[in-house]
Amino acid sequence: MTKKVSIPIRAKSAPKAPKKSYDCAKCPGYCCSYQLIEINKRDIARLARHFELEYSVAEERFTKYDASQKARVLRHRKDTVFKTICMFFDQKERRCTVYESRPGVCRDYPLAKRCGYYDFLEFERDQQDDPDYIALT
Repeated sequence: MTKKVSIPIRAKSAPKAPKKSYDCAKCPGYCCSYQLIEINKRDIARLARHFELEYSVAEERFTKYDASQKARVLRHRKDTVFKTICMFFDQKERRCTVYESRPGVCRDYPLAKRCGYYDFLEFERDQQDDPDYIALT
């Protein structure tokens, strides 16, 4: 009879997200203006629950298929600051209207400690001596 030996298996801890050194609340929503905001089935299901819709209705209403990327992306609408922006973006308040249900790509953005646009925005606001200046270049 062989004796069973229990070997502990340690789960790898997920890498800690870098501490943010920018403030999204001071940004006009640059990342929300990215032309292609790719989402997956889990994101669509989350949005469907948020709006209490069937998955197929949410997929049709909130996404479109981008053939060049071979992926589902969020729909856009015209914007007062950028050319177009995510359909869930409040243009008056410059905030996400589905923040708690936002897609994974939005949750992970940026993948670095710093947001390049925010750095640029801070620099331009300092140069213009205007804390609300929106740099569009």
